[in-house]
Amino acid sequence: MIELGVNIDHVATIRQARQTYEPEPAWAALEAHLGGADGITVHLREDRRHIQDADVEKLRSLTQVKLNLEMAATDEMVEIACRLKPEMAMLVPEGRHEVTTEGGLDIVAQEEKLRKAISRLSDAGIISSVFIDAELAQVEAAARIGARVCEIHTGPYAHAFHNKGRDAESPAVLAELEKVRVAGDAIRRLGMRFNAGHALNYFNVQPVAKLPGIRELHIGHAIVSRAVFVGLREAVAEMKRLMREAQTYRSAPTK
Repeated sequence: MIELGVNIDHVATIRQARQTYEPEPAWAALEAHLGGADGITVHLREDRRHIQDADVEKLRSLTQVKLNLEMAATDEMVEIACRLKPEMAMLVPEGRHEVTTEGGLDIVAQEEKLRKAISRLSDAGIISSVFIDAELAQVEAAARIGARVCEIHTGPYAHAFHNKGRDAESPAVLAELEKVRVAGDAIRRLGMRFNAGHALNYFNVQPVAKLPGIRELHIGHAIVSRAVFVGLREAVAEMKRLMREAQTYRSAPTK
């Protein structure tokens, strides 16, 4: 059954905009849990623009569902992960100039460095994940460095969906979705877990949730945006319903 990991970075973004103490990310994690989230994701960026070290410490001690720590593959971040031991650590590319993560990790270009980071995480008992574009070369490199999970970057699919008038049957949208499917098949064939995320929302999530063998979707901005109007618990529950419905439609027998 597909699972939902809720990224609560933007709750911290609101707090940091005023350099104050609210809203509290740990409260957001609780509300997401009560809404049906299977995991909580936070990205501890090197510039600490939203989530802070104290947030991760608090979430590690309070979160009752899986904690996924997104991070750059630096010695500092690996040390933090090995100390706090989240259930999963996902290596992502990171740039100070970007508003959010703009693309997948280029594993092919830095296999040795990433292999060492993965090895340290694995030795600490942490499930290692990599955020990559839907490219077979990157999937194969992920397997070579020992990653246990590949999260496929769904940004190109989501942008095509938006640019083509939210038409799920547009050739451009179907082409991007097919890239994700092919990458997912390769991930599973190589013995890794197939996750996906980035720019997914209430309108474009179901085609991705229907893909064969997909295990988790990680979604943040759309859920926090919806929560402004309906509350976080309801926003999470609504997303979870859409994901589960999509899998039900996929598995329903045809007449």
